[in-house]
Amino acid sequence: MSLRRREFVSAAASLAGYPAVPVGSRPTDSDPLGVRPDFPILENGRTYLNSAYITPSPRSVLAAGIAFAEAKSTRPMTVAELLARANEVRAQFARLINATSEEIGLVFATSEGENIMANTVPMGPGDNVVVDSLHYEGALVAHRQLERRRGVELRIVEHRDGLVSTADIARRVDRRTRLISVSYVSSINGLRHDVRGLADLAHAHGALLHVDAIQALGMFPVDVRADQVDSLCAGTYKFLLGGFGVAPFYLRRDLHDRLDPDRFGIFGVESQTADHRFQVRRNARRYDYATLPFAEVHQLGAGLGYLERVGVDRIDRHCEGLVRRLEAGLLDQGHRLFTPRGNRSSILCFHTGRTAAEVRAIFEAARLDATVREGHVRLSLALFNNAEDVERALDLTKSLAR
Repeated sequence: MSLRRREFVSAAASLAGYPAVPVGSRPTDSDPLGVRPDFPILENGRTYLNSAYITPSPRSVLAAGIAFAEAKSTRPMTVAELLARANEVRAQFARLINATSEEIGLVFATSEGENIMANTVPMGPGDNVVVDSLHYEGALVAHRQLERRRGVELRIVEHRDGLVSTADIARRVDRRTRLISVSYVSSINGLRHDVRGLADLAHAHGALLHVDAIQALGMFPVDVRADQVDSLCAGTYKFLLGGFGVAPFYLRRDLHDRLDPDRFGIFGVESQTADHRFQVRRNARRYDYATLPFAEVHQLGAGLGYLERVGVDRIDRHCEGLVRRLEAGLLDQGHRLFTPRGNRSSILCFHTGRTAAEVRAIFEAARLDATVREGHVRLSLALFNNAEDVERALDLTKSLAR
Protein backbone atom coordinates (compact mmCIF):
# COMPACT_ATOMS: atom_id res chain seq x y z
CA MET A 1 0.00 0.00 0.00
CA SER A 2 1.45 3.35 -1.03
CA LEU A 3 1.80 6.26 1.35
CA ARG A 4 0.07 9.52 0.65
CA ARG A 5 2.53 12.27 -0.34
CA ARG A 6 1.23 14.49 2.45
CA GLU A 7 2.07 11.83 5.04
CA PHE A 8 5.59 11.36 3.71
CA VAL A 9 6.33 15.07 3.53
CA SER A 10 5.08 15.69 7.07
CA ALA A 11 7.08 12.74 8.38
CA ALA A 12 10.19 13.93 6.58
CA ALA A 13 9.69 17.37 8.14
CA SER A 14 9.64 15.73 11.58
CA LEU A 15 13.29 14.75 11.08
CA ALA A 16 13.98 18.42 11.52
CA GLY A 17 12.04 18.43 14.77
CA TYR A 18 8.48 19.04 13.63
CA PRO A 19 5.80 16.52 14.65
CA ALA A 20 4.26 14.42 11.91
CA VAL A 21 0.70 15.45 11.07
CA PRO A 22 -1.78 12.60 10.69
CA VAL A 23 -4.41 12.74 7.98
CA GLY A 24 -7.42 12.19 10.24
CA SER A 25 -11.07 12.53 9.26
CA ARG A 26 -14.30 14.00 10.50
CA PRO A 27 -15.86 12.13 13.44
CA THR A 28 -18.89 10.01 12.54
CA ASP A 29 -21.21 7.65 14.43
CA SER A 30 -19.05 4.72 13.32
CA ASP A 31 -15.80 6.61 13.95
CA PRO A 32 -16.36 8.92 16.95
CA LEU A 33 -12.71 9.95 17.19
CA GLY A 34 -12.21 10.42 13.45
CA VAL A 35 -9.22 8.05 13.34
CA ARG A 36 -10.22 4.92 11.44
CA PRO A 37 -8.86 6.01 8.02
CA ASP A 38 -5.45 6.44 9.65
CA PHE A 39 -5.10 2.73 10.54
CA PRO A 40 -4.25 0.44 7.60
CA ILE A 41 -5.03 -2.69 9.61
CA LEU A 42 -8.73 -1.92 9.29
CA GLU A 43 -8.49 -2.53 5.54
CA ASN A 44 -7.75 -6.25 5.84
CA GLY A 45 -11.31 -7.41 6.51
CA ARG A 46 -10.63 -8.53 10.07
CA THR A 47 -11.91 -7.26 13.42
CA TYR A 48 -8.93 -6.33 15.56
CA LEU A 49 -9.53 -6.61 19.31
CA ASN A 50 -5.98 -7.47 20.33
CA SER A 51 -4.26 -4.14 20.96
CA ALA A 52 -3.12 -5.23 24.43
CA TYR A 53 -0.85 -7.65 22.54
CA ILE A 54 0.43 -5.33 19.79
CA THR A 55 -1.35 -2.12 18.84
CA PRO A 56 -1.34 -1.37 15.11
CA SER A 57 0.34 1.90 14.20
CA PRO A 58 -1.34 4.73 12.28
CA ARG A 59 -0.11 5.80 8.87
CA SER A 60 1.83 8.74 10.28
CA VAL A 61 4.04 6.38 12.33
CA LEU A 62 4.60 4.21 9.27
CA ALA A 63 5.48 7.32 7.27
CA ALA A 64 7.88 8.47 9.99
CA GLY A 65 9.75 5.16 9.82
CA ILE A 66 10.02 5.33 6.05
CA ALA A 67 11.12 8.96 6.16
CA PHE A 68 13.85 8.11 8.67
CA ALA A 69 15.14 5.23 6.53
CA GLU A 70 15.03 7.48 3.46
CA ALA A 71 17.01 10.20 5.24
CA LYS A 72 19.63 7.73 6.48
CA SER A 73 19.99 6.34 2.99
CA THR A 74 20.27 9.62 1.13
CA ARG A 75 22.07 12.19 3.26
CA PRO A 76 24.66 12.47 6.01
CA MET A 77 23.25 12.27 9.53
CA THR A 78 24.96 13.44 12.71
CA VAL A 79 24.69 12.06 16.21
CA ALA A 80 23.95 15.59 17.43
CA GLU A 81 20.92 15.76 15.13
CA LEU A 82 19.70 12.35 16.27
CA LEU A 83 20.13 13.18 19.95
CA ALA A 84 18.31 16.47 19.48
CA ARG A 85 15.33 14.64 18.04
CA ALA A 86 15.47 12.10 20.88
CA ASN A 87 15.30 14.97 23.37
CA GLU A 88 12.25 16.38 21.61
CA VAL A 89 10.56 12.97 21.94
CA ARG A 90 11.66 12.79 25.57
CA ALA A 91 9.89 16.11 26.15
CA GLN A 92 6.75 14.81 24.40
CA PHE A 93 6.66 11.80 26.69
CA ALA A 94 7.27 13.97 29.75
CA ARG A 95 4.25 16.08 28.82
CA LEU A 96 2.14 12.94 28.47
CA ILE A 97 2.76 11.88 32.08
CA ASN A 98 3.25 15.34 33.68
CA ALA A 99 6.97 14.87 34.30
CA THR A 100 10.07 16.86 33.32
CA SER A 101 12.47 15.86 30.55
CA GLU A 102 15.26 15.34 33.12
CA GLU A 103 13.14 12.62 34.75
CA ILE A 104 12.92 10.57 31.53
CA GLY A 105 15.47 8.06 30.33
CA LEU A 106 15.10 6.10 27.10
CA VAL A 107 15.69 2.38 27.62
CA PHE A 108 14.85 -0.50 25.31
CA ALA A 109 11.98 -2.38 27.01
CA THR A 110 9.54 -2.25 29.90
CA SER A 111 11.48 -5.05 31.56
CA GLU A 112 14.64 -2.96 31.52
CA GLY A 113 12.92 -0.44 33.77
CA GLU A 114 11.98 -3.29 36.10
CA ASN A 115 15.57 -4.50 36.15
CA ILE A 116 16.93 -1.01 36.84
CA MET A 117 14.82 -0.78 39.98
CA ALA A 118 15.59 -4.34 41.05
CA ASN A 119 19.32 -3.65 40.70
CA THR A 120 19.55 -0.12 42.12
CA VAL A 121 17.10 0.13 45.03
CA PRO A 122 19.27 -0.52 48.12
CA MET A 123 18.26 -3.85 49.68
CA GLY A 124 19.77 -7.04 50.96
CA PRO A 125 19.09 -10.17 53.01
CA GLY A 126 15.99 -9.77 55.18
CA ASP A 127 14.44 -7.14 52.90
CA ASN A 128 11.53 -7.90 50.58
CA VAL A 129 9.88 -6.89 47.32
CA VAL A 130 6.08 -7.15 46.97
CA VAL A 131 4.37 -7.85 43.64
CA ASP A 132 1.07 -9.50 42.68
CA SER A 133 0.28 -12.54 40.57
CA LEU A 134 -1.31 -10.38 37.84
CA HIS A 135 2.00 -8.57 37.23
CA TYR A 136 3.87 -9.24 33.99
CA GLU A 137 5.86 -12.46 34.29
CA GLY A 138 9.06 -10.79 33.11
CA ALA A 139 8.98 -8.69 36.27
CA LEU A 140 8.71 -11.81 38.38
CA VAL A 141 11.77 -13.23 36.61
CA ALA A 142 13.79 -10.12 37.49
CA HIS A 143 12.80 -10.23 41.14
CA ARG A 144 13.32 -14.00 41.49
CA GLN A 145 16.89 -13.39 40.34
CA LEU A 146 17.17 -10.63 42.92
CA GLU A 147 16.02 -13.14 45.52
CA ARG A 148 18.61 -15.67 44.37
CA ARG A 149 21.53 -13.25 44.07
CA ARG A 150 20.98 -10.95 47.04
CA GLY A 151 18.78 -12.87 49.45
CA VAL A 152 15.84 -10.50 49.04
CA GLU A 153 12.46 -12.16 49.61
CA LEU A 154 9.92 -11.93 46.78
CA ARG A 155 6.37 -11.77 48.08
CA ILE A 156 3.67 -12.50 45.50
CA VAL A 157 0.12 -11.48 46.38
CA GLU A 158 -2.32 -13.93 44.76
CA HIS A 159 -5.38 -12.58 43.00
CA ARG A 160 -8.92 -13.41 44.10
CA ASP A 161 -10.84 -14.28 40.91
CA GLY A 162 -9.06 -11.53 39.02
CA LEU A 163 -8.89 -8.93 41.79
CA VAL A 164 -5.94 -7.68 43.84
CA SER A 165 -6.80 -4.72 46.06
CA THR A 166 -4.52 -2.27 47.81
CA ALA A 167 -5.60 -3.91 51.09
CA ASP A 168 -4.47 -7.31 49.76
CA ILE A 169 -1.03 -5.90 49.01
CA ALA A 170 -0.90 -4.03 52.33
CA ARG A 171 -1.13 -7.34 54.21
CA ARG A 172 2.24 -8.38 52.71
CA VAL A 173 4.05 -5.06 53.24
CA ASP A 174 6.12 -4.41 56.36
CA ARG A 175 9.04 -2.32 57.58
CA ARG A 176 11.49 -4.44 55.53
CA THR A 177 9.66 -3.87 52.25
CA ARG A 178 11.90 -1.91 49.92
CA LEU A 179 9.92 -1.99 46.68
CA ILE A 180 6.34 -2.57 45.52
CA SER A 181 6.08 -3.29 41.81
CA VAL A 182 2.81 -3.58 39.87
CA SER A 183 1.36 -3.25 36.41
CA TYR A 184 -0.79 -0.12 36.22
CA VAL A 185 -3.07 -2.30 34.08
CA SER A 186 -2.51 -6.05 34.14
CA SER A 187 -1.69 -7.68 30.82
CA ILE A 188 -3.21 -10.88 32.21
CA ASN A 189 -6.77 -9.68 32.84
CA GLY A 190 -6.81 -5.88 32.55
CA LEU A 191 -7.09 -5.12 36.28
CA ARG A 192 -6.35 -1.43 36.88
CA HIS A 193 -4.62 -0.80 40.18
CA ASP A 194 -5.26 2.10 42.52
CA VAL A 195 -1.76 3.41 41.88
CA ARG A 196 -2.05 6.42 44.17
CA GLY A 197 -3.23 4.17 47.00
CA LEU A 198 -0.24 1.87 46.43
CA ALA A 199 2.15 4.84 46.39
CA ASP A 200 0.79 6.01 49.72
CA LEU A 201 1.16 2.48 51.08
CA ALA A 202 4.76 2.18 49.89
CA HIS A 203 5.81 5.57 51.19
CA ALA A 204 4.20 4.97 54.59
CA HIS A 205 6.61 2.03 54.97
CA GLY A 206 9.66 3.77 53.53
CA ALA A 207 9.43 1.76 50.31
CA LEU A 208 9.32 2.80 46.64
CA LEU A 209 6.61 2.10 44.05
CA HIS A 210 7.53 1.03 40.51
CA VAL A 211 4.84 0.86 37.82
CA ASP A 212 4.80 -1.06 34.55
CA ALA A 213 2.59 1.25 32.47
CA ILE A 214 2.70 -0.42 29.07
CA GLN A 215 -1.03 -1.25 29.13
CA ALA A 216 -2.00 2.18 30.46
CA LEU A 217 -0.18 4.96 28.65
CA GLY A 218 -2.06 6.17 25.62
CA MET A 219 -5.34 4.67 26.83
CA PHE A 220 -6.16 7.01 29.72
CA PRO A 221 -4.50 10.07 31.26
CA VAL A 222 -1.63 9.27 33.63
CA ASP A 223 -0.16 11.90 35.95
CA VAL A 224 2.93 10.77 37.83
CA ARG A 225 2.72 13.77 40.14
CA ALA A 226 -0.85 13.00 41.17
CA ASP A 227 -0.09 9.26 41.39
CA GLN A 228 3.11 9.89 43.39
CA VAL A 229 4.86 6.97 41.68
CA ASP A 230 8.61 6.71 42.11
CA SER A 231 9.42 5.08 38.79
CA LEU A 232 7.52 4.03 35.70
CA CYS A 233 8.42 2.37 32.42
CA ALA A 234 6.50 1.55 29.26
CA GLY A 235 7.40 -0.02 25.95
CA THR A 236 5.82 1.85 23.06
CA TYR A 237 4.52 -0.84 20.69
CA LYS A 238 1.12 -0.95 22.35
CA PHE A 239 -1.13 2.05 23.03
CA LEU A 240 1.64 4.61 22.44
CA LEU A 241 1.39 3.55 18.78
CA GLY A 242 5.13 3.22 18.19
CA GLY A 243 7.47 0.34 17.42
CA PHE A 244 9.79 -1.98 19.31
CA GLY A 245 13.08 -1.27 21.02
CA VAL A 246 12.40 1.93 22.95
CA ALA A 247 10.73 2.34 26.36
CA PRO A 248 10.69 5.67 28.21
CA PHE A 249 11.69 5.25 31.86
CA TYR A 250 10.53 7.79 34.45
CA LEU A 251 12.49 8.23 37.68
CA ARG A 252 11.24 10.78 40.19
CA ARG A 253 13.57 13.78 40.50
CA ASP A 254 14.48 13.34 44.15
CA LEU A 255 15.62 9.76 43.55
CA HIS A 256 18.34 10.72 41.08
CA ASP A 257 20.93 11.12 43.82
CA ARG A 258 19.62 8.23 45.93
CA LEU A 259 19.86 5.45 43.33
CA ASP A 260 23.22 4.69 41.73
CA PRO A 261 22.95 3.63 38.07
CA ASP A 262 23.71 0.03 37.22
CA ARG A 263 24.89 0.61 33.64
CA PHE A 264 27.28 3.08 32.05
CA GLY A 265 28.31 4.36 28.64
CA ILE A 266 29.40 7.47 26.82
CA PHE A 267 25.90 8.80 26.17
CA GLY A 268 25.20 8.82 29.90
CA VAL A 269 28.15 11.15 30.50
CA GLU A 270 27.72 14.84 31.28
CA SER A 271 31.40 15.82 31.11
CA GLN A 272 34.86 14.29 30.87
CA THR A 273 38.51 15.21 31.35
CA ALA A 274 41.54 14.65 29.17
CA ASP A 275 42.69 11.76 31.39
CA HIS A 276 39.47 9.81 30.77
CA ARG A 277 37.56 10.63 33.91
CA PHE A 278 33.83 11.03 33.53
CA GLN A 279 30.99 12.79 35.28
CA VAL A 280 27.81 10.74 34.82
CA ARG A 281 24.59 12.68 34.40
CA ARG A 282 22.74 13.31 37.65
CA ASN A 283 19.29 12.79 36.13
CA ALA A 284 17.35 10.04 34.35
CA ARG A 285 19.11 10.75 31.06
CA ARG A 286 22.04 8.72 32.41
CA TYR A 287 20.06 5.61 31.42
CA ASP A 288 20.51 6.57 27.75
CA TYR A 289 23.99 5.16 28.20
CA ALA A 290 24.49 3.77 24.68
CA THR A 291 23.37 4.37 21.11
CA LEU A 292 19.59 4.68 20.97
CA PRO A 293 17.32 3.00 18.41
CA PHE A 294 16.90 6.33 16.66
CA ALA A 295 14.45 5.14 13.99
CA GLU A 296 12.12 3.79 16.66
CA VAL A 297 12.53 6.96 18.75
CA HIS A 298 11.52 8.94 15.68
CA GLN A 299 8.45 6.72 15.18
CA LEU A 300 7.57 7.16 18.84
CA GLY A 301 7.59 10.89 18.32
CA ALA A 302 5.05 10.45 15.54
CA GLY A 303 2.92 8.21 17.76
CA LEU A 304 3.00 10.69 20.64
CA GLY A 305 2.15 13.49 18.24
CA TYR A 306 -0.85 11.49 17.05
CA LEU A 307 -2.05 10.97 20.62
CA GLU A 308 -1.63 14.67 21.35
CA ARG A 309 -3.83 15.49 18.37
CA VAL A 310 -6.58 13.02 19.23
CA GLY A 311 -6.43 13.56 23.00
CA VAL A 312 -5.88 10.74 25.48
CA ASP A 313 -8.85 11.93 27.52
CA ARG A 314 -11.08 11.47 24.45
CA ILE A 315 -9.61 8.01 23.84
CA ASP A 316 -10.37 7.11 27.45
CA ARG A 317 -14.02 8.17 27.23
CA HIS A 318 -14.52 6.45 23.88
CA CYS A 319 -13.03 3.11 24.94
CA GLU A 320 -14.74 3.19 28.34
CA GLY A 321 -18.11 3.27 26.59
CA LEU A 322 -17.16 0.35 24.36
CA VAL A 323 -15.84 -1.71 27.29
CA ARG A 324 -19.03 -1.19 29.29
CA ARG A 325 -21.06 -2.27 26.25
CA LEU A 326 -18.91 -5.37 25.80
CA GLU A 327 -19.06 -6.18 29.52
CA ALA A 328 -22.86 -5.96 29.60
CA GLY A 329 -23.13 -8.19 26.55
CA LEU A 330 -20.83 -10.87 27.95
CA LEU A 331 -22.73 -10.92 31.25
CA ASP A 332 -26.07 -11.16 29.43
CA GLN A 333 -24.70 -14.18 27.57
CA GLY A 334 -23.83 -15.87 30.87
CA HIS A 335 -20.06 -15.55 30.69
CA ARG A 336 -18.04 -15.38 33.90
CA LEU A 337 -15.67 -12.44 33.77
CA PHE A 338 -12.00 -12.69 34.73
CA THR A 339 -11.77 -8.88 34.80
CA PRO A 340 -13.52 -7.27 37.80
CA ARG A 341 -16.85 -5.70 36.84
CA GLY A 342 -16.67 -1.95 36.25
CA ASN A 343 -12.87 -2.05 35.92
CA ARG A 344 -11.54 1.03 34.08
CA SER A 345 -9.20 -0.26 31.38
CA SER A 346 -9.43 -1.18 27.73
CA ILE A 347 -8.97 -4.90 28.48
CA LEU A 348 -11.81 -7.30 29.25
CA CYS A 349 -11.33 -11.02 29.89
CA PHE A 350 -13.84 -13.82 30.31
CA HIS A 351 -13.47 -17.45 31.32
CA THR A 352 -14.13 -20.33 28.97
CA GLY A 353 -14.29 -24.06 29.52
CA ARG A 354 -13.19 -24.87 25.98
CA THR A 355 -9.59 -25.58 25.05
CA ALA A 356 -7.44 -22.74 23.80
CA ALA A 357 -6.93 -24.51 20.47
CA GLU A 358 -10.68 -24.83 19.95
CA VAL A 359 -11.35 -21.20 20.82
CA ARG A 360 -8.51 -19.98 18.60
CA ALA A 361 -9.98 -21.89 15.67
CA ILE A 362 -13.39 -20.29 16.26
CA PHE A 363 -11.89 -16.80 16.39
CA GLU A 364 -9.75 -17.38 13.32
CA ALA A 365 -12.71 -18.66 11.31
CA ALA A 366 -14.57 -15.46 12.22
CA ARG A 367 -11.49 -13.33 11.33
CA LEU A 368 -11.50 -11.72 14.76
CA ASP A 369 -8.17 -11.10 16.50
CA ALA A 370 -7.94 -11.58 20.27
CA THR A 371 -5.64 -13.25 22.80
CA VAL A 372 -6.77 -16.76 23.70
CA ARG A 373 -5.20 -18.52 26.66
CA GLU A 374 -6.06 -21.72 28.46
CA GLY A 375 -9.15 -20.94 30.48
CA HIS A 376 -9.86 -17.39 29.32
CA VAL A 377 -10.05 -14.98 26.41
CA ARG A 378 -8.67 -11.43 26.43
CA LEU A 379 -10.40 -8.80 24.32
CA SER A 380 -8.76 -5.38 24.14
CA LEU A 381 -9.99 -2.20 22.56
CA ALA A 382 -8.16 0.79 21.10
CA LEU A 383 -9.00 4.21 19.76
CA PHE A 384 -9.93 2.90 16.29
CA ASN A 385 -12.47 0.34 17.50
CA ASN A 386 -16.19 1.08 17.34
CA ALA A 387 -19.59 -0.28 18.36
CA GLU A 388 -19.74 -2.52 15.30
CA ASP A 389 -16.54 -4.25 16.44
CA VAL A 390 -18.11 -4.88 19.85
CA GLU A 391 -21.24 -6.35 18.25
CA ARG A 392 -19.13 -8.65 16.04
CA ALA A 393 -17.32 -9.86 19.14
CA LEU A 394 -20.57 -10.49 20.99
CA ASP A 395 -21.99 -12.41 18.03
CA LEU A 396 -18.97 -14.69 18.32
CA THR A 397 -18.87 -15.01 22.13
CA LYS A 398 -22.55 -16.00 22.11
CA SER A 399 -21.55 -19.35 20.62
CA LEU A 400 -18.90 -19.84 23.34
CA ALA A 401 -21.49 -19.40 26.08
CA ARG A 402 -23.37 -22.53 25.04
